[in-house]
Amino acid sequence: MLIGRHSFIRQSKLSNVAGRIDYISNPKRQEYLYATYQTEGATPEFWKNLARENQLDFKASGSAGKCIEGREFIIALPESFVQYRADDVVRLFTETFHKRYGVECSAAIHHNKTKTNYHIHLVFSERKMLEQPEVKIAARNMFYDENGKHVRTKKEILGEDGKIREGCHVVKKGEIYEKKLFTVKDERFKSNSFLDEVKRSYTDLINLYVKDEKQKLQVFQRGSVYLATKKIGKR
Repeated sequence: MLIGRHSFIRQSKLSNVAGRIDYISNPKRQEYLYATYQTEGATPEFWKNLARENQLDFKASGSAGKCIEGREFIIALPESFVQYRADDVVRLFTETFHKRYGVECSAAIHHNKTKTNYHIHLVFSERKMLEQPEVKIAARNMFYDENGKHVRTKKEILGEDGKIREGCHVVKKGEIYEKKLFTVKDERFKSNSFLDEVKRSYTDLINLYVKDEKQKLQVFQRGSVYLATKKIGKR
């Protein structure tokens, strides 16, 4: 019995979204970089502000582990896709995601070093820009300790010498103490149903451009009689 070829679409969490975008899209860091594409709002300033707001919210939450600044899909393409213009391919896949989910994206299309794995890296934001930033003004002096936690009195951030401890700070009355540029994270991006939806939609998109019927892909069915294969590295 012939088993059809499965698509490979993997999602990962990013703790340094700006660094990751530079890594996938910088020709000095990628030997086989063919094209990059960014949605209209996905400027370097956007990713910088997104990372900052994610880090501030993560710090305020007191959660353990690493802050998730964004997410990434790696989408393996059939080798027959090299016949299409790389600019068109990366634009198609990025705009398909952008139009469906309404978030900003940055993407790049590569080969690996052995040129055996043609693929797209697609980085996306879990938040949208607010139409108008939410700005909060201090009605009185506000005091913050080394961890960025708001405390009630100035005394709580003073050292034994009576001076403000290193890492603590004061927001004076009338100054901005909080500025929100983004919505909260969209919880659907954490769900298995979202991952399955993306896998199916991208597999269908790939198959539209695969001319040989025998080379068309299918989504791996979890819980089926077949086991997923896993690549084992040299070590």
